[in-house]
Amino acid sequence: MAVNLPAPNPIELYPIAGVRLGVTEAGIKKTDRKDLTVILLEPGTSVAGVFTQNRFCAAPVQLCREHLASGAGARALLINTGNANAGTGPDGLARALATCVALAHKLGISAQQVLPFSTGVIMESLPSERIVAGLDAALADASADHWLRGAEAIMTTDTTLKAFGAQVLIDGVLVSITGIAKGSGMIHPNMATMLGFLATDACISPMLMQQLVAELAEGSFNRITVDGDTSTNDSFLLVATHQACHAPIESLDSVAGQALKVALLGVAQKLAQAIVRDGEGATKFITIKVEGGKTQAECRQVAYAIAHSPLVKTAFFASDPNLGRILAAVGYAGISDLDQTGIDLYLADVHVVVQGGRNPAYREEDGQRVMQQSEIAMRVLLGRGAATDTVWTCDLSHEYVSINADYRS
Repeated sequence: MAVNLPAPNPIELYPIAGVRLGVTEAGIKKTDRKDLTVILLEPGTSVAGVFTQNRFCAAPVQLCREHLASGAGARALLINTGNANAGTGPDGLARALATCVALAHKLGISAQQVLPFSTGVIMESLPSERIVAGLDAALADASADHWLRGAEAIMTTDTTLKAFGAQVLIDGVLVSITGIAKGSGMIHPNMATMLGFLATDACISPMLMQQLVAELAEGSFNRITVDGDTSTNDSFLLVATHQACHAPIESLDSVAGQALKVALLGVAQKLAQAIVRDGEGATKFITIKVEGGKTQAECRQVAYAIAHSPLVKTAFFASDPNLGRILAAVGYAGISDLDQTGIDLYLADVHVVVQGGRNPAYREEDGQRVMQQSEIAMRVLLGRGAATDTVWTCDLSHEYVSINADYRS
């Protein structure tokens, strides 16, 4: 059960002019489940992406990078769940390419204009023949209002769909944004989520797309962790169809550029936080804000040390205010010149630590009161500067172990 994550509102999943989604059941791993999605893009659409920094990256990630770098211009995304096509060597690359070739042939485009994405079990051969066999049904299903179906079809261990939309006025023109994502475990992306797709009809210079997608990932998916594992398949794609009737955005620093970025970031953050809220076995959503660092990087370094600590995460699951575990994580975060006497710690409104020591006014029942809540915010003050950063994570429960022990069964 996801933590305070309602089902997507279909009314807020806006059709994006120039984008159609089609879904089918291809039987990639299991029968009677949606597992194959095609996203069709009109000519002239701009696409940019960021991908996993795991050096053992999956075959579709390798092909996506190559196809985007070719400059051919993406016209279709091909997404399967149930099989990651990672750790599959040359055969995996050949199978991924074969699916691109098959879809390209049906659409009358080049294989380099197809971007493949896979998610599921690692080190199993991709059943490319099932994907190819399912293409006709997926194409026949393609529609601009199938975002909800697409969100369902990319799920693996997710317990709920992750889809959000927004609209913003750009030069008096209403611009639409819709995004979907999947992810629940193996989440410490260091760039994005396991799979995320964000589309808009905004008119934005293609030269800005890579900068924009990187900045969006940095402000959203690079701020989440469930278990500290970086997937082999992480991919986050930004699509702009340029079909809204406003003047093209030539700078992200312009009024229009800032308005669009804020709106896109809002959707990206909702998607990223939804992944944490749906973390495998999660019962609590935790915001860790580190303030007073010399740099933003060291603030995030401390936040992730806390967020990755099994001792901290299990204490939150048990609602046990064993908060010395947080201080220990701050101490081993890797800041060599950290002065512990400058550290303060707040758990929601409860001031726990003052200048590196227990606040004389702190009472354990106050800490426990906060720990029992499903939404928990903590602040760590380093007393070293003016930088700040925030990471979102969840607790670690018995169910996380069970889900991952039984994953392949």
